[in-house]
Amino acid sequence: MAYQVLARKWRPQDFASLVGQETIVTALRNALAEGRIAQAYVFSGIRGVGKTTAARLLAKALNCEQGPTATPCNACVACREITAGSDIDVVEVDAATHSKVEQIRELTESLRYGPARDRYKVVVLDEVHRLSRNAFDALLKIVEEPPAHVVFVFATTEIEAVPATILSRCQEYHFRRVPPAVLAAHLREICTHENITASDAALRMIARAGEGSVRDSVALLDQMATFGSSTIADQDAARLLGGTDTALFLAVLRALVAGDAQAVTRQTAEIEEQGWDPRQVFARFLAFCRDALHLALGGSPEALDLPADEAIALQALAREARYENLLRLLHLLLASEQVVRRSDAGVLALEITWLRAAELPKLLQLEELLTGGAPATPGPPRRTEPAAPPMPRPTEPRPEATAPSAPPVSAPRPTAVVAPAPPAPEAKAERSAPSGSAEDAFLEAVSKRKQALAAHLEDAQSLSFADGELKIFLQPGDEWLPAAMQRSTNRDILAEAVREVWGPAARWCLAAGAGVAPTVKLEALPAAETQQLAAHPMVQTMLEIFGGKVERISTIPPSPLEENDA
Repeated sequence: MAYQVLARKWRPQDFASLVGQETIVTALRNALAEGRIAQAYVFSGIRGVGKTTAARLLAKALNCEQGPTATPCNACVACREITAGSDIDVVEVDAATHSKVEQIRELTESLRYGPARDRYKVVVLDEVHRLSRNAFDALLKIVEEPPAHVVFVFATTEIEAVPATILSRCQEYHFRRVPPAVLAAHLREICTHENITASDAALRMIARAGEGSVRDSVALLDQMATFGSSTIADQDAARLLGGTDTALFLAVLRALVAGDAQAVTRQTAEIEEQGWDPRQVFARFLAFCRDALHLALGGSPEALDLPADEAIALQALAREARYENLLRLLHLLLASEQVVRRSDAGVLALEITWLRAAELPKLLQLEELLTGGAPATPGPPRRTEPAAPPMPRPTEPRPEATAPSAPPVSAPRPTAVVAPAPPAPEAKAERSAPSGSAEDAFLEAVSKRKQALAAHLEDAQSLSFADGELKIFLQPGDEWLPAAMQRSTNRDILAEAVREVWGPAARWCLAAGAGVAPTVKLEALPAAETQQLAAHPMVQTMLEIFGGKVERISTIPPSPLEENDA
């Protein structure tokens, strides 16, 4: 007797043997048990998941001598002929080759006559989406109101190509992809009965390569058994199924994690020399990196579809690379998947993608950048020593727009000058550590709204909250922070942050040095002019912020405070 391939030999002959479609099996069994037989069914799903097989099983269940029954006997004449494909009352039509409207009309005319022997005439239209539009129209009437002895079963891999007018007349069942674990268990059963030696890892690799198709997985098992004389080695399965040795993937991933561009170039050259398809290599490498990501999260090497030694080596590399780095790597590779898949120069696209990925270890993470290049630590950043006061930017003096209430002033214009408080006796004024976490929470709240402002508040000499007011003590010579506080947006940010931390009644103010309030000095001028200048809105704002007082008027060039405020 001629050899029969495993995919045909192990084709299910009853509903219990249909792999991975328990929901559909339950629905069909209940329909047969209760006599609720529809006039038409649509079985949809990917290739090799049991659509045509389920149609034949339904025909057996309807025409079995013991039926209609959910468990056909497979021993009567009807069951044996349906299994052999010779039953004249079960018509299997390939819609790809019978797509013309004339052929469908001939079929519908023949269905007017009753079955020759069986209980039902079952019409199985395989790949029904290949029918022409006119052929579908010719089916509409008989599918909606068929003779009592006719049952239609439409099988298709492209359900979206079937007209809605046909679907509305049928019961639709979607056959899902079979999970790899279920496929591996089915392959193990076949190996046991066929005396094929294969490890669990090899069977998982075959099941994954089958992509949810039972027929494809069994065909691959047959091929592997033929290659190894009924013995399937892990290394052979990895090479023949993936097209590449997983050791190459391990070398590439190690090069990407280390940022070794030369090693990446060498591995790409090997892929080109071996003639491997770069698209398949890239797809397999994505799955390999995903396994590494799961291992970095604490997954078990035994759960991977890899040989044991390679799974252990991948686990060590994944832990060394760390989860966050592997996540960034996978994100970059996924963004380039379409480029590699559609490129005419596949090897070049693969090499460029891997070289870009090899640059990731050289980039400074944002968390490290915000902490001055040191590894990121939880909580708001702190400085043990205050930074040097920022140098004022040189600007050219420009005329100031005066408020309506201020009189015109001739040059040189009197300008308010903040007299800095005497420095503390220590050589370096170090910001005192807050008693609790409230000040840290305040800095974090400001950082969420404006990081630059929070950074300059870090340079302040100290922060002190008492009597419902937060005092921000300035460093000697600090001109940037007072100037920044002239802007309403910055004042609003500080007010919101203070209210968020200390409550709606809390407020803030600036103070110079070790709590000594600055003063505004004005040189002696006529009393009327002094009063007008003291009433200037800018002067009043400064006095309100710093808590100072007017002493005299000084005619000096504009200060950096006013220029920055502009």
